[in-house]
Amino acid sequence: MNYTHLTQNERYQIYILSKAGHKRNEIAKLLNRHPSTISRELTRNRGLRGYRPRQAQQLCEERSGNSRNAPRIAPEVWEAAKAELLLQHSPEQVAARLPVSYETLYRRIYADKREGGDLWRNLRCQKQRRKRYASGQNRRGWIPDRRPIAQRAPSVEARCRIGH
Repeated sequence: MNYTHLTQNERYQIYILSKAGHKRNEIAKLLNRHPSTISRELTRNRGLRGYRPRQAQQLCEERSGNSRNAPRIAPEVWEAAKAELLLQHSPEQVAARLPVSYETLYRRIYADKREGGDLWRNLRCQKQRRKRYASGQNRRGWIPDRRPIAQRAPSVEARCRIGH
């Protein structure tokens, strides 16, 4: 079972079922969730007046905004950065003027490239293209200028010289 966040509807259901007197294990079975998820939700999002689903949803949104997976660049900052990148400024120059790191800009630029955008074309230096070794051929065990045994000289069969 993959983890998914609780939705606002599930929070309202938890509130109604807990007010109706259901235990946490029963609520978990009804919502098809783990009992610890329900227990954590009820204890973590409890206010002065007890558990309130709307308040719990607001707290959840605040916590997700501060998480490490939250967007790092405000939309207006990203638009200003895009405008400077289109003027052929490097991400380092843009980061010096705007409140964003150049690493974040590079991540955004290459994410844009994966989505089919062409913002990466404005970078001064492109990533070096990697050349495939041996152009797809199998070179394992290959000896250069090797002659097969069938083509060896007749003097080798006589074994008259040292080294044959």
